[in-house]
Amino acid sequence: MENPDASICTAGGVDKFKDVAIFQDYHGLKEFREAIAKFMGRVGGNKVTFDASRIVMSSGATGANETIMFCLVNPGDAFLVPSPYYPGFARDLRWRTGLEIVPVDCKSSNNFRITRAAMEDAYEKAQKWNLNVKGIIIANPSNPLGTTLDIETMRSLVAFVNEKNIHLVCDEIYAATVFDSPRFVSVAEVIQDMDCCNRDLIHIVYSLSKDMGIPGFRVGIVYSFNDDVMLCARKMSSFGLVSSQTQYLLASMLSDDGFVGNFLRESSKRLAKRHYVFTKGLEQVGISCLTSNAGLFFWMDMRLLLKEQSFEGEIELWRVILNEVKLNVSPGSSFQCSEPGWFR
Repeated sequence: MENPDASICTAGGVDKFKDVAIFQDYHGLKEFREAIAKFMGRVGGNKVTFDASRIVMSSGATGANETIMFCLVNPGDAFLVPSPYYPGFARDLRWRTGLEIVPVDCKSSNNFRITRAAMEDAYEKAQKWNLNVKGIIIANPSNPLGTTLDIETMRSLVAFVNEKNIHLVCDEIYAATVFDSPRFVSVAEVIQDMDCCNRDLIHIVYSLSKDMGIPGFRVGIVYSFNDDVMLCARKMSSFGLVSSQTQYLLASMLSDDGFVGNFLRESSKRLAKRHYVFTKGLEQVGISCLTSNAGLFFWMDMRLLLKEQSFEGEIELWRVILNEVKLNVSPGSSFQCSEPGWFR
């Protein structure tokens, strides 16, 4: 209401209708790409400046993940994915590209941290299966763990892909949902301080769905340091464009520094409160959770409630919670977790 010119659906913005309703540059409105680049920098603590010319639009992170895979792989190639990982990767990355996923098994013994040994093990396993490993994809902050990757782990990942000459795709769509320390660190910040990094191997997927709470707007972003990938992604983007009206509205919204600052502060405050209420309540009934600092969820340890320590026992417990409590908490097996009894 305070920005009537931001929408072509209001009297204040109706004069923009003729400009927005016609075909636009498929690369996206200049002011939209600049606003997104500025917002991504702000979410990362203004430690790095993103180049608006490298912003490629997509219809949500789903489309962005598929687009980057179409640019990087051939059918039958493989990507390593640290588990537990977002179940949608099986759809987004694989269904139309023909990609294979090889899990990198992470363990509760070190709080599911991604280790060099686990990556090497998955890489060797893929080679034994005669799979051509083209890269590794991570979600930072993690879905389902609700944790941010530390700088040492990020550097280890970058070093790993450089040594193997494979790609690193960082899905950073929960970047602004951090509500406690440590802060979110983008891979774009990490590679600034690494002299031996081949930037052509580094790519970012981003979206406003989680950070701004607007999944229905279908705004996804591919950001790559590789010029060939950018050219390919731009051609692919015409199959999943963001509407001009949406771009116009969001360019205005994201350019409003006061609004964005207030929104991010309030979002972080509310997430922190809800996280505290949920985890303390579970603690009172003897259920512990992985220490987390981001996301819209957390990782519960319900191994003590399993009738048997197996994935069958996990699904049996899930059905009890679903049918009797009427609450759907996602079982760890749906995230390819290697240990039964964890739930998101």
